[in-house]
Amino acid sequence: MTRLALFAYGSLVSPASAALTLGRPVEVAALARLRGWRRRWSVCRDNRASEKTFAPAGGGEPYRWCLGLNIEPIDAEPAALEGPNGALIEVSEAELGRLDLRELRYDRVEVTAEIASDDPLPELTAIYAWTAKPRHHSPAPPDGAVIMATYHAAVERAFAELGAEQLELFRATTEAPPVELADGVLVRDLIPAGNPREW
Repeated sequence: MTRLALFAYGSLVSPASAALTLGRPVEVAALARLRGWRRRWSVCRDNRASEKTFAPAGGGEPYRWCLGLNIEPIDAEPAALEGPNGALIEVSEAELGRLDLRELRYDRVEVTAEIASDDPLPELTAIYAWTAKPRHHSPAPPDGAVIMATYHAAVERAFAELGAEQLELFRATTEAPPVELADGVLVRDLIPAGNPREW
């Protein structure tokens, strides 16, 4: 029997957020780390030309660029071997396709061999994560980029739901936000059903 899972390292850590996309109740199967990778604010969305556009809450022109969390493979140094923390969520093959639609600026990659966990792991056939497509990868933020404050808050809340130690570990294994956290209002909405609308 084929059993698949995703390694969630951002907003999908929240079962409620994952359930919004998958259309069913979601449970975390195990806590895990992704060895040989790092987590950074290095995926970039053209806020004025994508499926969702946010403008400052107080009025004004839409933000130019929005950053999101990303994982990048690294030539691991000893201190970074364990990698970022996250959660494993079991999914079906069809649900992987739905997650591809949510993670439309990312490529799905298999990370089964890089997963480490102190929790008992289910007998999984393959584990997948999403990393930025080359055209959306921005190692340095472009001028005018922001991080939506709602996104940052949602991710921190998701890790806090896993426990204070997981939130602390998230902060310890994540690059500090390199740009301003900005409040925004949605002014253009072509968002696929089941994709987040708050950031």
